[in-house]
Amino acid sequence: MAGNSFGNLFKLTTFGESHGEAIGGIIDGCPAGITLDLEAIQAELNRRKPGQSKIVTQRKEADEVQFLSGIFEGKTTGTPIGFQIKNTNQKSKDYNHNADVFRPSHADFTYFKKYGIRDHRGGGRTSARETANWVVAGAVAKQLLKDISIQAYTSSVGDLFLEKPYQDLDLSQVESNIVRCPDAVIAKAMIEKIEAIKKQGDTIGGTITCVIKNVPIGLGEPVFDKLHAALGQAMLGINAVKGFEYGSGFCGAKMTGSEHNDLFNADGTTKTNLSGGIQGGISNGMDIYFRVAFKPVATILQKQETIDSLGNKVEMQGKGRHDPCVVPRAVPIVEAMAALVLADFYLLHKSRQ
Repeated sequence: MAGNSFGNLFKLTTFGESHGEAIGGIIDGCPAGITLDLEAIQAELNRRKPGQSKIVTQRKEADEVQFLSGIFEGKTTGTPIGFQIKNTNQKSKDYNHNADVFRPSHADFTYFKKYGIRDHRGGGRTSARETANWVVAGAVAKQLLKDISIQAYTSSVGDLFLEKPYQDLDLSQVESNIVRCPDAVIAKAMIEKIEAIKKQGDTIGGTITCVIKNVPIGLGEPVFDKLHAALGQAMLGINAVKGFEYGSGFCGAKMTGSEHNDLFNADGTTKTNLSGGIQGGISNGMDIYFRVAFKPVATILQKQETIDSLGNKVEMQGKGRHDPCVVPRAVPIVEAMAALVLADFYLLHKSRQ
């Protein structure tokens, strides 16, 4: 299987399945001499882990990361950083009914057709449990990028949207509620909506907005390695993501050039930031902001018609522990993937100075 690595200079390679013994990875290219706050890395994992609130899956995993190499006396050595996260709360029997059945909108069918075999226990390597590895690596990348702030938050659930621009929000309040929305009133409505959907045995999607501040000018390469293209690839690689837009995004298509152009101030900053902090694929020093759309979780606790591996039509119903809305737990994943992209481009930029 190809596609198990992400990044060029700051590179993550991962392994493991949802119901295997463990998941983990190797971070290669991290510079030597960086003092790592291991508690901060674990805290990032805790933000993603299952069972943390009533509106997420109730799978109970400690998600404790164990570092195996690349760190000595609290500092990186410049060698590969190996780590693992033990799986301790699998309930594989919850997936026995899926052994010969393709779940609608899952990767079951495509994996089976591509490889001729699949792990039906929670989806195996297709499971979003893999993203715990990304959060570990992203937490290390954040500490490499200590002067850059990366903050994501839930900006919509279903048809409930947080309409305020990020500049009018207190992003320090993101962790003040279980849906990770910095507006208390909208957050309450979002939580109630997710709970109602969960009672129906259904799921719902939403969006996450990410804001990156203090980005130096010059990250990104023109033509094929544009910064926004790399961010888009990273976000679209997250499980359940259906869309990515940065800056003015799709709204920019409605505007004229005179409305959309970011005019310069004397110091090189711009009066507006519809470019989203990136021009010509290169960071311009302004805030980078983007939005990521997540579909409803595919596993629902309602009966659905599907097919088995022989092509017979059958009826199935999801069982086990699943997220009614993936968005709250995906907030740290979005931050982690953004950090991995920025770390890669940051090291490339530094190599030329």
